[in-house]
Amino acid sequence: MHIPIFVSLIMVVMISGGISFADGSLISVETDSENYSEGDIILISGNISTIIGNTQVSLQLFQDENLIDVDQIEVGQDGNYVTRINAQGPLWKNPGVYTIKVVYGEANVAEKSFNYLPLSDVVETTSNFEVNAGDSGTFDIKYTIRGGTIEEIKIQPEIFGLILKIDSTTNGNLVIDLPRQFIDAEKQNGKDEVFIVIVDNVQSPYSEITTFSEFRTIIIDFEKGDSDIQIIGTYVIPEFGTIVMIILTIGIMSSVLLTKNRFQFKI
Repeated sequence: MHIPIFVSLIMVVMISGGISFADGSLISVETDSENYSEGDIILISGNISTIIGNTQVSLQLFQDENLIDVDQIEVGQDGNYVTRINAQGPLWKNPGVYTIKVVYGEANVAEKSFNYLPLSDVVETTSNFEVNAGDSGTFDIKYTIRGGTIEEIKIQPEIFGLILKIDSTTNGNLVIDLPRQFIDAEKQNGKDEVFIVIVDNVQSPYSEITTFSEFRTIIIDFEKGDSDIQIIGTYVIPEFGTIVMIILTIGIMSSVLLTKNRFQFKI
């Protein structure tokens, strides 16, 4: 009496398992970015919800109908897998959408797409940008930007820094010379302090690649779609020198008056 019920339960489990395999629910796949350029390392990871013995993940990378790369990836005991692909070589010629296809077992499939640009299509500009310093005149900032263009650089006295507006067409970086005469970051003992760099309202790391008595050169990474970069130091040349001097004069006069009143009060 109980045997048919038991067999029926087994069949239900097998059918449920088959549906899970067919719809690809056993495997997932992700990349660490949506956009890559030639020479980038693509980090690919995912998870297997139900491990099948020693079965490996089969990976194929396509651009349209062209097979770009293949890989066999071991699955960890926790069900996670990870691999890296270098976006470089004779097959990485065309810009566009590339698709990763991962297969686990017979019918478990997942896909992930990303955008790719070869170096020949990445915009790179080296130039000088003229910055308006108000009553202090103008000064030039030398820069090289890869993956976008600079639309504006302006002084922001309130944060002792510069605000840059960029048009980023892909992931890229900005190499910029910061003239100490106009912007710098110093400790109280006069030694160099680190700048604070904010990209689209998120504090971001940067690298300082050269340091001279006249300027400091830093490199800032950004992602496609980023538009605002703030470089904050401890000093920036006043944007409106006259207003600053008026405020300073009023402050001094107020201090003198307060001091005089105190002396009079004591007398």
